[in-house]
Amino acid sequence: MDGEFIEALEQLQKEKDIAMSSLLQTVEAAMSSAYRKHYGTQEDVRIEIDPQARRVRMFARRPLFPVTEEGEPADATLQELAYEEHEIDTADFGRIAAQTAKQVVMQRIREAEREMVFDEYSARLGEVVTGEVQRRDGRNVYIALGRVEAVLPSYEQIPGESYRFGQRLKVYVLEVKRTTKGPQIYVSRTHPSLVIRLFELEVPEVYEGVVEIKSVAREPGARSKVAVWSNDTQVDPVGACVGHRGARVQAIVDELRGEKIDIVRWAEDVPSFIKAALSPARVKEVVLHEDTHSATVIAPDDQLSLAIGRRGQNVRLAAQLTGWKIDIRSEAQWAAQVEAGLAPAAAPKPPAEPARIRVYELARELGVESKDLVEILQEESIGVTSHASTITPEQARMIRELLMGGEGTLADLEAGAIPLEIEPEEE
Repeated sequence: MDGEFIEALEQLQKEKDIAMSSLLQTVEAAMSSAYRKHYGTQEDVRIEIDPQARRVRMFARRPLFPVTEEGEPADATLQELAYEEHEIDTADFGRIAAQTAKQVVMQRIREAEREMVFDEYSARLGEVVTGEVQRRDGRNVYIALGRVEAVLPSYEQIPGESYRFGQRLKVYVLEVKRTTKGPQIYVSRTHPSLVIRLFELEVPEVYEGVVEIKSVAREPGARSKVAVWSNDTQVDPVGACVGHRGARVQAIVDELRGEKIDIVRWAEDVPSFIKAALSPARVKEVVLHEDTHSATVIAPDDQLSLAIGRRGQNVRLAAQLTGWKIDIRSEAQWAAQVEAGLAPAAAPKPPAEPARIRVYELARELGVESKDLVEILQEESIGVTSHASTITPEQARMIRELLMGGEGTLADLEAGAIPLEIEPEEE
């Protein structure tokens, strides 16, 4: 019996992926419950397992409460309790008690499994997991995720998407709830973040944070727009997401069953961002109205329908992507409104910032190596990281004066053609 008992525990440890220490605690609690119920006592049970000797020993234990000299119970909190133990003959434990213990063990194991599943998928909220279509119940689809099932509710399904038994899908972990039957996992195929996670899987630059997805607008099953930006000036964010011959974005389109994806370049300048968001249409001008957080877009007459899109889809997605309410007018409509004095007043445009200068451009002008100039800029506390970084015209002027005194080159300076004035150090 001992060997079989130990083998059963070891099998449970492998099958359920539960630590042996946790299993032993569960078994002890179960045996204690069965022992107390069978013998009508309040004693606890302690189990000793020797895996090498394949032997199991059970002990019933009860605390010995300290007493005073007068025979009254002493305060047990002031000293450590001692226990009296006696070994239990497992052969005399009884069939009913053993059955009770088995039931309690299985119940505790099921509870431990449920808690493990809840903890695992609670930690995976917002991630994409791969599952297999298992069954359909009403309008809900059940997806097998290894040893658990997830629910894909009807309102989280892509309109018109069919689900076949055994079909493999990538789904977004939306919510995990505790229920009387165990944790219930809810997943989605329509959530905008599903698109972000798929780009992280397919585009290493997105996963590594070199390319950042700033916002996503999505009409599931029809079209998505994704605004991207690069933290590295030498990495084209749109090109990285599209991939060679469109391979990367096509893999995502295939996973979403043909949903079209527009990848646009994010810009801090709102008019530029709105123009990009309305692609593939080409628009002429964007007039911002800060007070209403809206924009009037003027499009060439032949681009108006394309900018609006079928049933207004293109402009609707562009508004979601940018966070601005967008009203599109053709050039002819806008000219008529202006002539009639009905055109909405535009917010005053901020003064244009002077164009920034690339480090390698300034290095070429000064006749120095780009890497040397990067070091000089960093020493002057100007935040640059590479030759492709940019600096302001004022910073460039300061560096010119620092290196040339207004004329000559750094090479002249190093050759001694331009004298250096060195101030004496203060004592």
